[in-house]
Amino acid sequence: MRRISIDVRMKTKVALILSGCGVYDGAEIHESVLTLLALAKAGTQTSCIAPDITQRHVIDHATGEELEDEDRNVMSEAARISRGEILPLDNIKAENYDAFIYVGGFGVAKNLSSYAFDGADYDVDPAVIDLIQAAHEAGKAQGFMCIAPVLAARALGEKHVQLTIGNDPDTAAALVAKGAQHIACPVDSIVVDEANRVVSTPAYMLAKSITEAESGINQLVTAVLKFC
Repeated sequence: MRRISIDVRMKTKVALILSGCGVYDGAEIHESVLTLLALAKAGTQTSCIAPDITQRHVIDHATGEELEDEDRNVMSEAARISRGEILPLDNIKAENYDAFIYVGGFGVAKNLSSYAFDGADYDVDPAVIDLIQAAHEAGKAQGFMCIAPVLAARALGEKHVQLTIGNDPDTAAALVAKGAQHIACPVDSIVVDEANRVVSTPAYMLAKSITEAESGINQLVTAVLKFC
């Protein structure tokens, strides 16, 4: 009787951390969708994750005005991007995933951190710090795009993590103040920190179009998955 071999391969598990829905008060939607598409093409098992907290601001994206009388939940808003499938960040454990990717948008600077309000004196949500540090200690790959490197700088600054937000001097200085090494980078490229297993790309910190953002994001996803 001929023996039949079955090739069973486990899919790489990736956690995609979102900060709401919409560039001005949540996760940048183009970045989120481009990342989801790249991960799907790579055959990963991707989970969308967001903190179950109230947004700091709600912005009318047509006018740019703050809607002062309206409250929205970060996780509920992020579920718009993930088509309803969303997990609360507080329940996430680093050992359950192979890689973590943080997309940008003002939600990173307003909901996951205080960078939009405090500048270089910003801090990051403790749950986000704990997850980034736990993933690092477990040797997991992590990707940060657009403004999201501010999270890595705060959590991994003592490791002198190498990051990029493109070339904005004020934001770069804020990362350096946390102990990170900032490396200037064009929109269509990435910075890879081999020692810390961290990848970053400017995305919409520099991108003028969705196609410009796509190039760096695709490279980031590829580099993150190579670490896995």
